[in-house]
Amino acid sequence: MKPDIRKCRLVVIGVSAGGVVALRQLLGALPADFPVPVLVVAHISPVADDGLATLLNSYCQIKVKEADDMETAIAGTVYLAPANYHLLVDSKSTLNLAIDPPVNFARPAIDLLFESAATAFGAEVIGIILTGAGKDGASGLATIKKCNGLTIIQNPLDAHTDSMPKAALQITEPDYLLKLAQIPQLLVRLTRRENG
Repeated sequence: MKPDIRKCRLVVIGVSAGGVVALRQLLGALPADFPVPVLVVAHISPVADDGLATLLNSYCQIKVKEADDMETAIAGTVYLAPANYHLLVDSKSTLNLAIDPPVNFARPAIDLLFESAATAFGAEVIGIILTGAGKDGASGLATIKKCNGLTIIQNPLDAHTDSMPKAALQITEPDYLLKLAQIPQLLVRLTRRENG
């Protein structure tokens, strides 16, 4: 039986290799009025500009932008971590950008976003690990699970690069193990049910 979250206030996503295609498919299937904010850490070049956010925004109904420091995350918006900055969130949905050292060789690091979201929102957060190399996000997803949040992992057999999903599966039994194409519909169903 799947866990029931009384209310969802935030969705967090971690992705690496193969991420552009995965994010385009997942975010592109979300409606413009998606009822909670979505925070995304994608491993990108330290010198990248906001091209990924601009590209995704052009394909999506939901608004996609780079996160700004001290910005309040609002429903119907996807916030991407800027290149070379960790993205964190507090219990008031305030976004924080940090230049602390890399974690798992990554800045931005998925683990830091997930851990801050778990601390801030507990059972009211949904964490998602998608395609990617390495193990960033595995311990962060485990923290979300420990705080009674809902966890989703893309099936490694469906992932462009299976290392991140496999690493997460080694330490967390997810609430859902799904193909990428199944995740948007689940998110819409969960958030509508919990926030309607």
